[in-house]
Amino acid sequence: MERLDCVVVGAGVVGLAVGRALALAGREVVVVEKAPRIGDETSSRNSEVIHAGIYYDKGSLMARLCVAGRKQLYAYLGERGLPHRRCGKLIVATAPDETPKLSAIRARAAANGVDDLTELSAAEAQAMEPALSCTGALHSPSTGIVDTHAYMLSLQGDIEGTGGMVVLNTPLLAARTVADGFELDFGGDLPDTLHCRLLVNAAGLHAPALARRITGYDAVRAPGTYYAKGSYFSLSGRSPFTRLIYPVPVSGGLGTHLTLDLAGAARFGPDVEWVDHIDYAVDPARAAGFYGSIRRYWPIGRT
Repeated sequence: MERLDCVVVGAGVVGLAVGRALALAGREVVVVEKAPRIGDETSSRNSEVIHAGIYYDKGSLMARLCVAGRKQLYAYLGERGLPHRRCGKLIVATAPDETPKLSAIRARAAANGVDDLTELSAAEAQAMEPALSCTGALHSPSTGIVDTHAYMLSLQGDIEGTGGMVVLNTPLLAARTVADGFELDFGGDLPDTLHCRLLVNAAGLHAPALARRITGYDAVRAPGTYYAKGSYFSLSGRSPFTRLIYPVPVSGGLGTHLTLDLAGAARFGPDVEWVDHIDYAVDPARAAGFYGSIRRYWPIGRT
């Protein structure tokens, strides 16, 4: 049985970043992916937004990692000349009773170490984005967008350039804890059983189920599985905005916001749909529910 040092399961953004860190630390690492491409599921369907770290609870891992990670990500992208843009975003109140919430959002952001938010009047926000309708806004200059695929390719290159490997079309079928690590059964074109000292579960939406399948691992420690699906719809034609536009957060999410890609095209979303299985199909009928939310900050007549 072949023996390896580290195996990372899942070649999305997280798995590739973990694999890179291990490889740069001098560890022998293999990243395995069941799909024929890196980032084939969740990582290829994200908003591509570089978040500033505004909304999370003070001291939480989300807050700490988002703020630190955002700074490291901008540095990494800049050093390698990878496509990205620090375009900024506006968090907008669209009714008088929402305007006081902006100060609370700014205070939470400051508690997380995000100290560059600026409160704007409606006129100041509309001077930045003439198509916008609002009663006030927060400007976040640290928010940006990134070409996710270019970023993942760079991470893969770092792994392979440091002696690691990324292996595709290789599903993990079963795993067992042993005294000195794990035994792993792989399928695919070259099925095999391998031993590793360190196993990293970065399987995204499949990670909880994978954890429960590891013989000898306490399944109680595996998180539950809850699927919340969010759909996006693209705007045909030229975007009326040059920055990301986010409404004041609503219960269960950040509302129907507008994001941009690096070509300047706009898309709206996501909504929130609780489902019982993984399904990436988008139902066109859901677009009708977006209209009212969008028109609160982009009314007819403003271009």
